[in-house]
Amino acid sequence: MESAGRARAQEKGTCELLTKKPEKRESNSHWILLTAAVVTGGGCPGSWHLEQRIGQNKARALTPQTAETDAIRFLVGTQSLKYDNQIHIIDFDDENNIINKNVLLHQAGEIWHISASPADRGVLATCYNRTFCCVLSLDSFGALGKSAAQLFIALATSSDSKVLTCAAVWRMPKELESGSHESPDDSSSTAQTLELLCHLDNTAHGNMACVVWEPMGDGKKIISLADNHILLWDLQESSSQAVLASSASLEGKGQLKFTSGRWSPHHNCTQVATANDTTLRGWDTRSMSQIYCIENAHGQLLRDLDFNPNKQYYLASCGDDCKVKFWDTRNVTEPVKTLEEHSHWVWNVRYNHSHDQLVLTGSSDSRVILSNMVSISSEPFGHLVDDDDISDQEDHRSEEKSKEPLQDNVIATYEEHEDSVYAVDWSSADPWLFASLSYDGRLVINRVPRALKYHILL
Repeated sequence: MESAGRARAQEKGTCELLTKKPEKRESNSHWILLTAAVVTGGGCPGSWHLEQRIGQNKARALTPQTAETDAIRFLVGTQSLKYDNQIHIIDFDDENNIINKNVLLHQAGEIWHISASPADRGVLATCYNRTFCCVLSLDSFGALGKSAAQLFIALATSSDSKVLTCAAVWRMPKELESGSHESPDDSSSTAQTLELLCHLDNTAHGNMACVVWEPMGDGKKIISLADNHILLWDLQESSSQAVLASSASLEGKGQLKFTSGRWSPHHNCTQVATANDTTLRGWDTRSMSQIYCIENAHGQLLRDLDFNPNKQYYLASCGDDCKVKFWDTRNVTEPVKTLEEHSHWVWNVRYNHSHDQLVLTGSSDSRVILSNMVSISSEPFGHLVDDDDISDQEDHRSEEKSKEPLQDNVIATYEEHEDSVYAVDWSSADPWLFASLSYDGRLVINRVPRALKYHILL
């Protein structure tokens, strides 16, 4: 029955959704089966291939639908030069272990970065490549001759074509804004399109690296990083217009370019951290001035960073030196902790939104690592019991023992991917669930091991 279902799925070009539980394996006993049907080749339980729906498209852009706190939902952007690019809306039915997905066309270009509004479930921003070509007229060549002029135009156009990474804010169709929608049954069903709300005009600033939203705001403030510029935008008139409120630039030798940035949820959302080359910088959004700088934070290119949601001065960074480092911005002379578990570039680092000892990393060694950084978390001793609740001496001794700092360790290494893992992120609806995305278009959804979950809660 299962092989027949797969064959039918291959004929239709759609994925077959299975509710069958996966066989338990010692190394991966806690992960969840989403779909075992694979249209373009084999796969492993627990993963879902974008290739099943969109041919040979690649993908590197992933975000949870931040404003959706009831349903488990992720957005994935594709990266293809041959096909129309798409945004896949992925809903995970936790009770039945079923994935539902819908597709939105993103015809503006291949998606390099995607982020969702923290206030409006239907609004998102993308960074995408757009090609600008040189346009010449045959009339401008006079007596040169038509054939020679055509050859010259062809050569000039191919050499002068310019690819610029742009950014825009979009709205998805109203009926798709909330979670738990069923997937279309017919593979030939027409993909819906995104509504363009506004462009973030970067013609004078260069290529966009990313767009980040003010985390605790009303979804009206965003920051974009374009080459060596940090740009603060105000979204007005229902996000249909973006007004540049303020900006700042990196200054120094060479071609300085931002690679990533994050907006701190602390300090009344007035601080942003950015990465460029091997340097990590902090900025005050009120004055757009630099407030701290960690030069040579990594031995090679700094790829990503994230703020601890519960400790206002702590943040994590990762880079091409295969390391993940944790910093206290009050003392930036050296990191408070360093992880060296990956064997290749580390592209992503994410703190759990609720339990900051849980840290997720993805790397081009094709692995996802979940670490328990309890010693530098907001609860280094675990949950403490009030002395008033302890009656006898034995309980006192037990409590004193429990007040010893817990040890940092790697909780699990996930090896379901076969290509570079470019993005990892936690669900905004379920703090124990996370997704990872590799370049071959495979999305894997996993859970924190149950034993650790109960240990943290109890």
